[in-house]
Amino acid sequence: MINKIVIANRGEIAARVIRTCKQLNIQAVSIYSEADKDAPYVQMADESYLIGPPRVNESYLNIEKIISVAKECKADAIHPGYGFLSESDIFAEKCESEDIIFIGPKSKVIRQMGSKIAARTMMQQAGVPVVPGTEGAVTSAEEAASIAEAIGYPIMLKASAGGGGIGMQMVHSKEELSKAFENNSKRALNFFGDGSMFIEKKVENARHIEIQVLADHYGNAVHLFERECSIQRRNQKVIEEAPSPFISEKTRKNMGDKAIQAVKTLGYTNAGTIEFLVDEQENFYFLEMNTRIQVEHPITEEITGIDIVEKQIQIANGEALDIKQADLHLNGHAIEARIYAEDPITFFPSPGHIHRFEPPEGEKIRNEITVCNNYDVTPFYDPMIGKLIVHGQTRNEAISLLQTALQEYKIEGIKTNLPMLLSIMKHQAFRSGNTTTNFVETNYLTQLNKK
Repeated sequence: MINKIVIANRGEIAARVIRTCKQLNIQAVSIYSEADKDAPYVQMADESYLIGPPRVNESYLNIEKIISVAKECKADAIHPGYGFLSESDIFAEKCESEDIIFIGPKSKVIRQMGSKIAARTMMQQAGVPVVPGTEGAVTSAEEAASIAEAIGYPIMLKASAGGGGIGMQMVHSKEELSKAFENNSKRALNFFGDGSMFIEKKVENARHIEIQVLADHYGNAVHLFERECSIQRRNQKVIEEAPSPFISEKTRKNMGDKAIQAVKTLGYTNAGTIEFLVDEQENFYFLEMNTRIQVEHPITEEITGIDIVEKQIQIANGEALDIKQADLHLNGHAIEARIYAEDPITFFPSPGHIHRFEPPEGEKIRNEITVCNNYDVTPFYDPMIGKLIVHGQTRNEAISLLQTALQEYKIEGIKTNLPMLLSIMKHQAFRSGNTTTNFVETNYLTQLNKK
């Protein structure tokens, strides 16, 4: 029985998990680095523990220290949030060996899905379409060039163990490939300890659409429909919406069915997301599986009324899913904008002191934030400082709500991407639902270059 949870994360996701813990009368324990000692989420928890200096390898990635905290406070479970150790099979396995409940899938499944090559193979076995590409690791630029010629340019070069856009690059020619392979392989080795690469055919004018799934330990699984996540910069999402304005009801059902098929084939449990690339004809191809809660989970919660964190805890607690697919229905439209402490033109991080922070408020507005007035944004972590979520009955209403809310958002002292987000909301291509993965390059950046 889960009575106390250590949240092995920081910022807005830690605050988000704490909120659900309080609703379930479960004690929440936060961990924090020296840089986060004044962060709002630290005060929200029932107990808080300093785990080390600001650098992540000495704090939020310190498995032994986190396990030590869980034992010291007699926690039953650990919620990893997203990022950091959330998709570490080593961390999940350590929790298992210490009889601490890991709120996520089993370490074996995390390991399988953590390798993009292994994940492709598993999805093919599950009958899920995959993008044409390599079946195994590519270890040299020469081998990569031979494969790329056979597949045809442009191709996507990706780190097998990668995520968050690290070790990923689109390559248009043989001349580009040699340098791209060397640079991305080295970067992947530094970040993930694995420099192996693989190659996929670039799907032109693609959309990035993902299916949220929940699965318990008794063979029950449901999907919570899809999220449209095509608007990205540096291969990282900026704006997400649910449902997608592009796919048909037939494709929605087909994608959902394939996601459930994959989950059951894997023996997957807890919350997860299967990401797809979707072409102009609505053909969809497996991209990757995230074995954790997603940054953009609030928009799914808004259109389904399901608390995904609550379901994660219940499943980890050995409870059966209390919802069936037939119980789930789409309700309106939700959009999330990620608020980054970054230059809106170069996308470079912009740490510094926030001397004014006033997020918009309203009945249809939801804020997930990690900062406050007189708060120092440090250079040690991801520059996302908050998420702004709106829920309307129609997509047009949601766009209007988000545009107004962004105009009312006040952050002073640092640069943020608020101007970029507003520009996107006003752009005709976005308003018409034309949101492919090259949106930022072909619309926002092109518009800037004309000024």
